[in-house]
Amino acid sequence: MKKYAAELIGTFVLVFGGVGSAVLAGSHIGFLGVSLAFGLTLLTMAYAIGPISGCHINPAVTLGILLAKKIGAKDAIGYVIAQIIGAVVAAAIVLFIAQGTPDGYVASVSGLGANGYAAHSPGQYSLAACFVTEVILTGFLVLTVLGSTDIKAPVGFAGIPIGLVLVLIHLVGIPITNTSVNPARSIGPAIFVGGWALQQLWLFIVAPLIGAALAAIVYALIRTPDTIISVKQAERALPSEQRERGEVARA
Repeated sequence: MKKYAAELIGTFVLVFGGVGSAVLAGSHIGFLGVSLAFGLTLLTMAYAIGPISGCHINPAVTLGILLAKKIGAKDAIGYVIAQIIGAVVAAAIVLFIAQGTPDGYVASVSGLGANGYAAHSPGQYSLAACFVTEVILTGFLVLTVLGSTDIKAPVGFAGIPIGLVLVLIHLVGIPITNTSVNPARSIGPAIFVGGWALQQLWLFIVAPLIGAALAAIVYALIRTPDTIISVKQAERALPSEQRERGEVARA
């Protein structure tokens, strides 16, 4: 259960940090600040819980890793459930804090950072434009995760490219959809916004999952055959490093 708890906590931190920055500080830090909040949160969680669960904290990433045979179906289902719970709890707390101002905060009016298309897209982008954007940007994220945690990738650095690509993704995606690339991140706020957010939620579940599947296919086509290791294994210290740390701790 520890790996599921880690995914719940990691997703909570991602949604609280990312959506919280948009809702509570967006007018002060702008798109760049929100983009950095999401990317830095993912980067820090990769090192905090990566050795425990692999730090998927995103159902689309979990699907990509499942298709790449880096995780089993049973664990994938447990991860997705934990991720959604973490996202919903984080959105609830962000809403509670936002309502603490003298003027209050109404999620159905202000949006709580929910994702949307057409009239609910920040830039009024069409359904088709938003769908394609979410597919492509999720593909960027999942391909980066798969590549940076490959057995041939540099050890100990996976969190850096994964966090940075999420910054890039948000810089592109915020004006279009508020950036999802993560069904759990979309489900959390949508539950409290209701109405249009729930009606449009399908896109932010379907498009990221398609993008993840495409990324897994591309990864399989371009990688050279070798031993497949899990993301959790890739984000752990080498056995020799673990022994060295143990010796230092006992000294």
